[in-house]
Amino acid sequence: MKKVLIITYYWPPAGGPGVQRWLKFVKYLQEFDVEPVVYVPENPTYPLIDKSLKTEIPQNIKVLKYKIFEPYAVAGIFSKKDTQTISSGIISKEEKQSFLQKMMLYIRGNFFIPDARKFWIKPSVKFLKEILAEEKIDTVITTGPPHSLHLIGLQLKNEFGVKWMADFRDPWTNIGYHDKLKLTAKSQKKHLKLENEVLKGANHIITTSFTTKKEFEVKTSQPVSVITNGFDTEVATENVRLDKKFTFAHIGSLLSGRNPKNLWKAFGELIKENQDFQQDFELKLVGAVSEEVLDSIKAEGLEIYLQIKKYVPHSEAIEIQRRSQVLLLIEIDSEETKGIIAGKVFEYIASKRPILAMGPMEWDVRRILEETSGGSFFGYSEKENLKIYLLQLYSEYKHGRLKSISRNIDHYHRRNITAQLAMLLKKM
Repeated sequence: MKKVLIITYYWPPAGGPGVQRWLKFVKYLQEFDVEPVVYVPENPTYPLIDKSLKTEIPQNIKVLKYKIFEPYAVAGIFSKKDTQTISSGIISKEEKQSFLQKMMLYIRGNFFIPDARKFWIKPSVKFLKEILAEEKIDTVITTGPPHSLHLIGLQLKNEFGVKWMADFRDPWTNIGYHDKLKLTAKSQKKHLKLENEVLKGANHIITTSFTTKKEFEVKTSQPVSVITNGFDTEVATENVRLDKKFTFAHIGSLLSGRNPKNLWKAFGELIKENQDFQQDFELKLVGAVSEEVLDSIKAEGLEIYLQIKKYVPHSEAIEIQRRSQVLLLIEIDSEETKGIIAGKVFEYIASKRPILAMGPMEWDVRRILEETSGGSFFGYSEKENLKIYLLQLYSEYKHGRLKSISRNIDHYHRRNITAQLAMLLKKM
């Protein structure tokens, strides 16, 4: 059985999508004759906690931990909200920033390159030197962000000759929030240099999106493969008990950049024009919601139809998805986000509920929805088309026929995706 070392920052009890990708890979790798050894920080600072994910860690997997200097833990004494926002990289262009946020962003962008976990690199290389020998490991996988972990992989390859696979859950210098870090010209140059070293140094590169693959293939001659995220639940059956109301649910953060104002307007106009629609309609938002998004919703008179839940355990999120009449999938409408494929996309499809997606016109998610017939896509400006579609959905709901016709989704089950990974590892 081939043994590999997986270096990741996000691991249970961390919550959110960042942890699930490699937790699920680890869950299935042994079925394909690959034994994972996981290396994580002993004292991380996670913006989200989901203790329920601990139960998914295989009992026979070795998890190594090493203490790191965690700047966000120190910064947190000033403002927990500011610190978590900055550490997550989720400040949008429109969102108002406090003086403290601006200061912390400048420090984060120019003094912690590539990110605040840079202090884990040197001690990790020293610690892992003995682990590689003891465990007889010749293959290392790093996953980012944080992209500093890729620098651990780069040094391990250069010093000890191991094979190294770099997994990019998000882009590096082309990520949407990079221009919010107040980078100086010198800092921008250093980011590009480090990214170049990683892309040219890794034996194989994995991305989660087709757009990022194209971006990286211009920057390196090393092989680049797409392995998307996926779902790890049984595909929902016809026996699921749906909400009685005509519910639209969004799972995940809705910050200022993700504010589909024309969707809220379409809902508001239909409520005024159609009394039955008004009585049946309900909007569910599960996760962080910015004040700007809430203001836009209230401006259309939707406040009395709105239910908000903060972060919920993953199992509860799945249940909400399956019970909802329609699922909302919203991405920022920008060039930088067309390669972002949220992990929930595949869970949405597996829930067998109609998906209403909005984002950039060339969004990779649009391709997936078309391949699977999992949902319908709209641009941010298509208010009238949205109204027509919403009325179509409502008619199907009233006649008890509202369901998804998604197909060809088994490809995205986590077990099948892990098979792709195992094949690449063995070839490498």
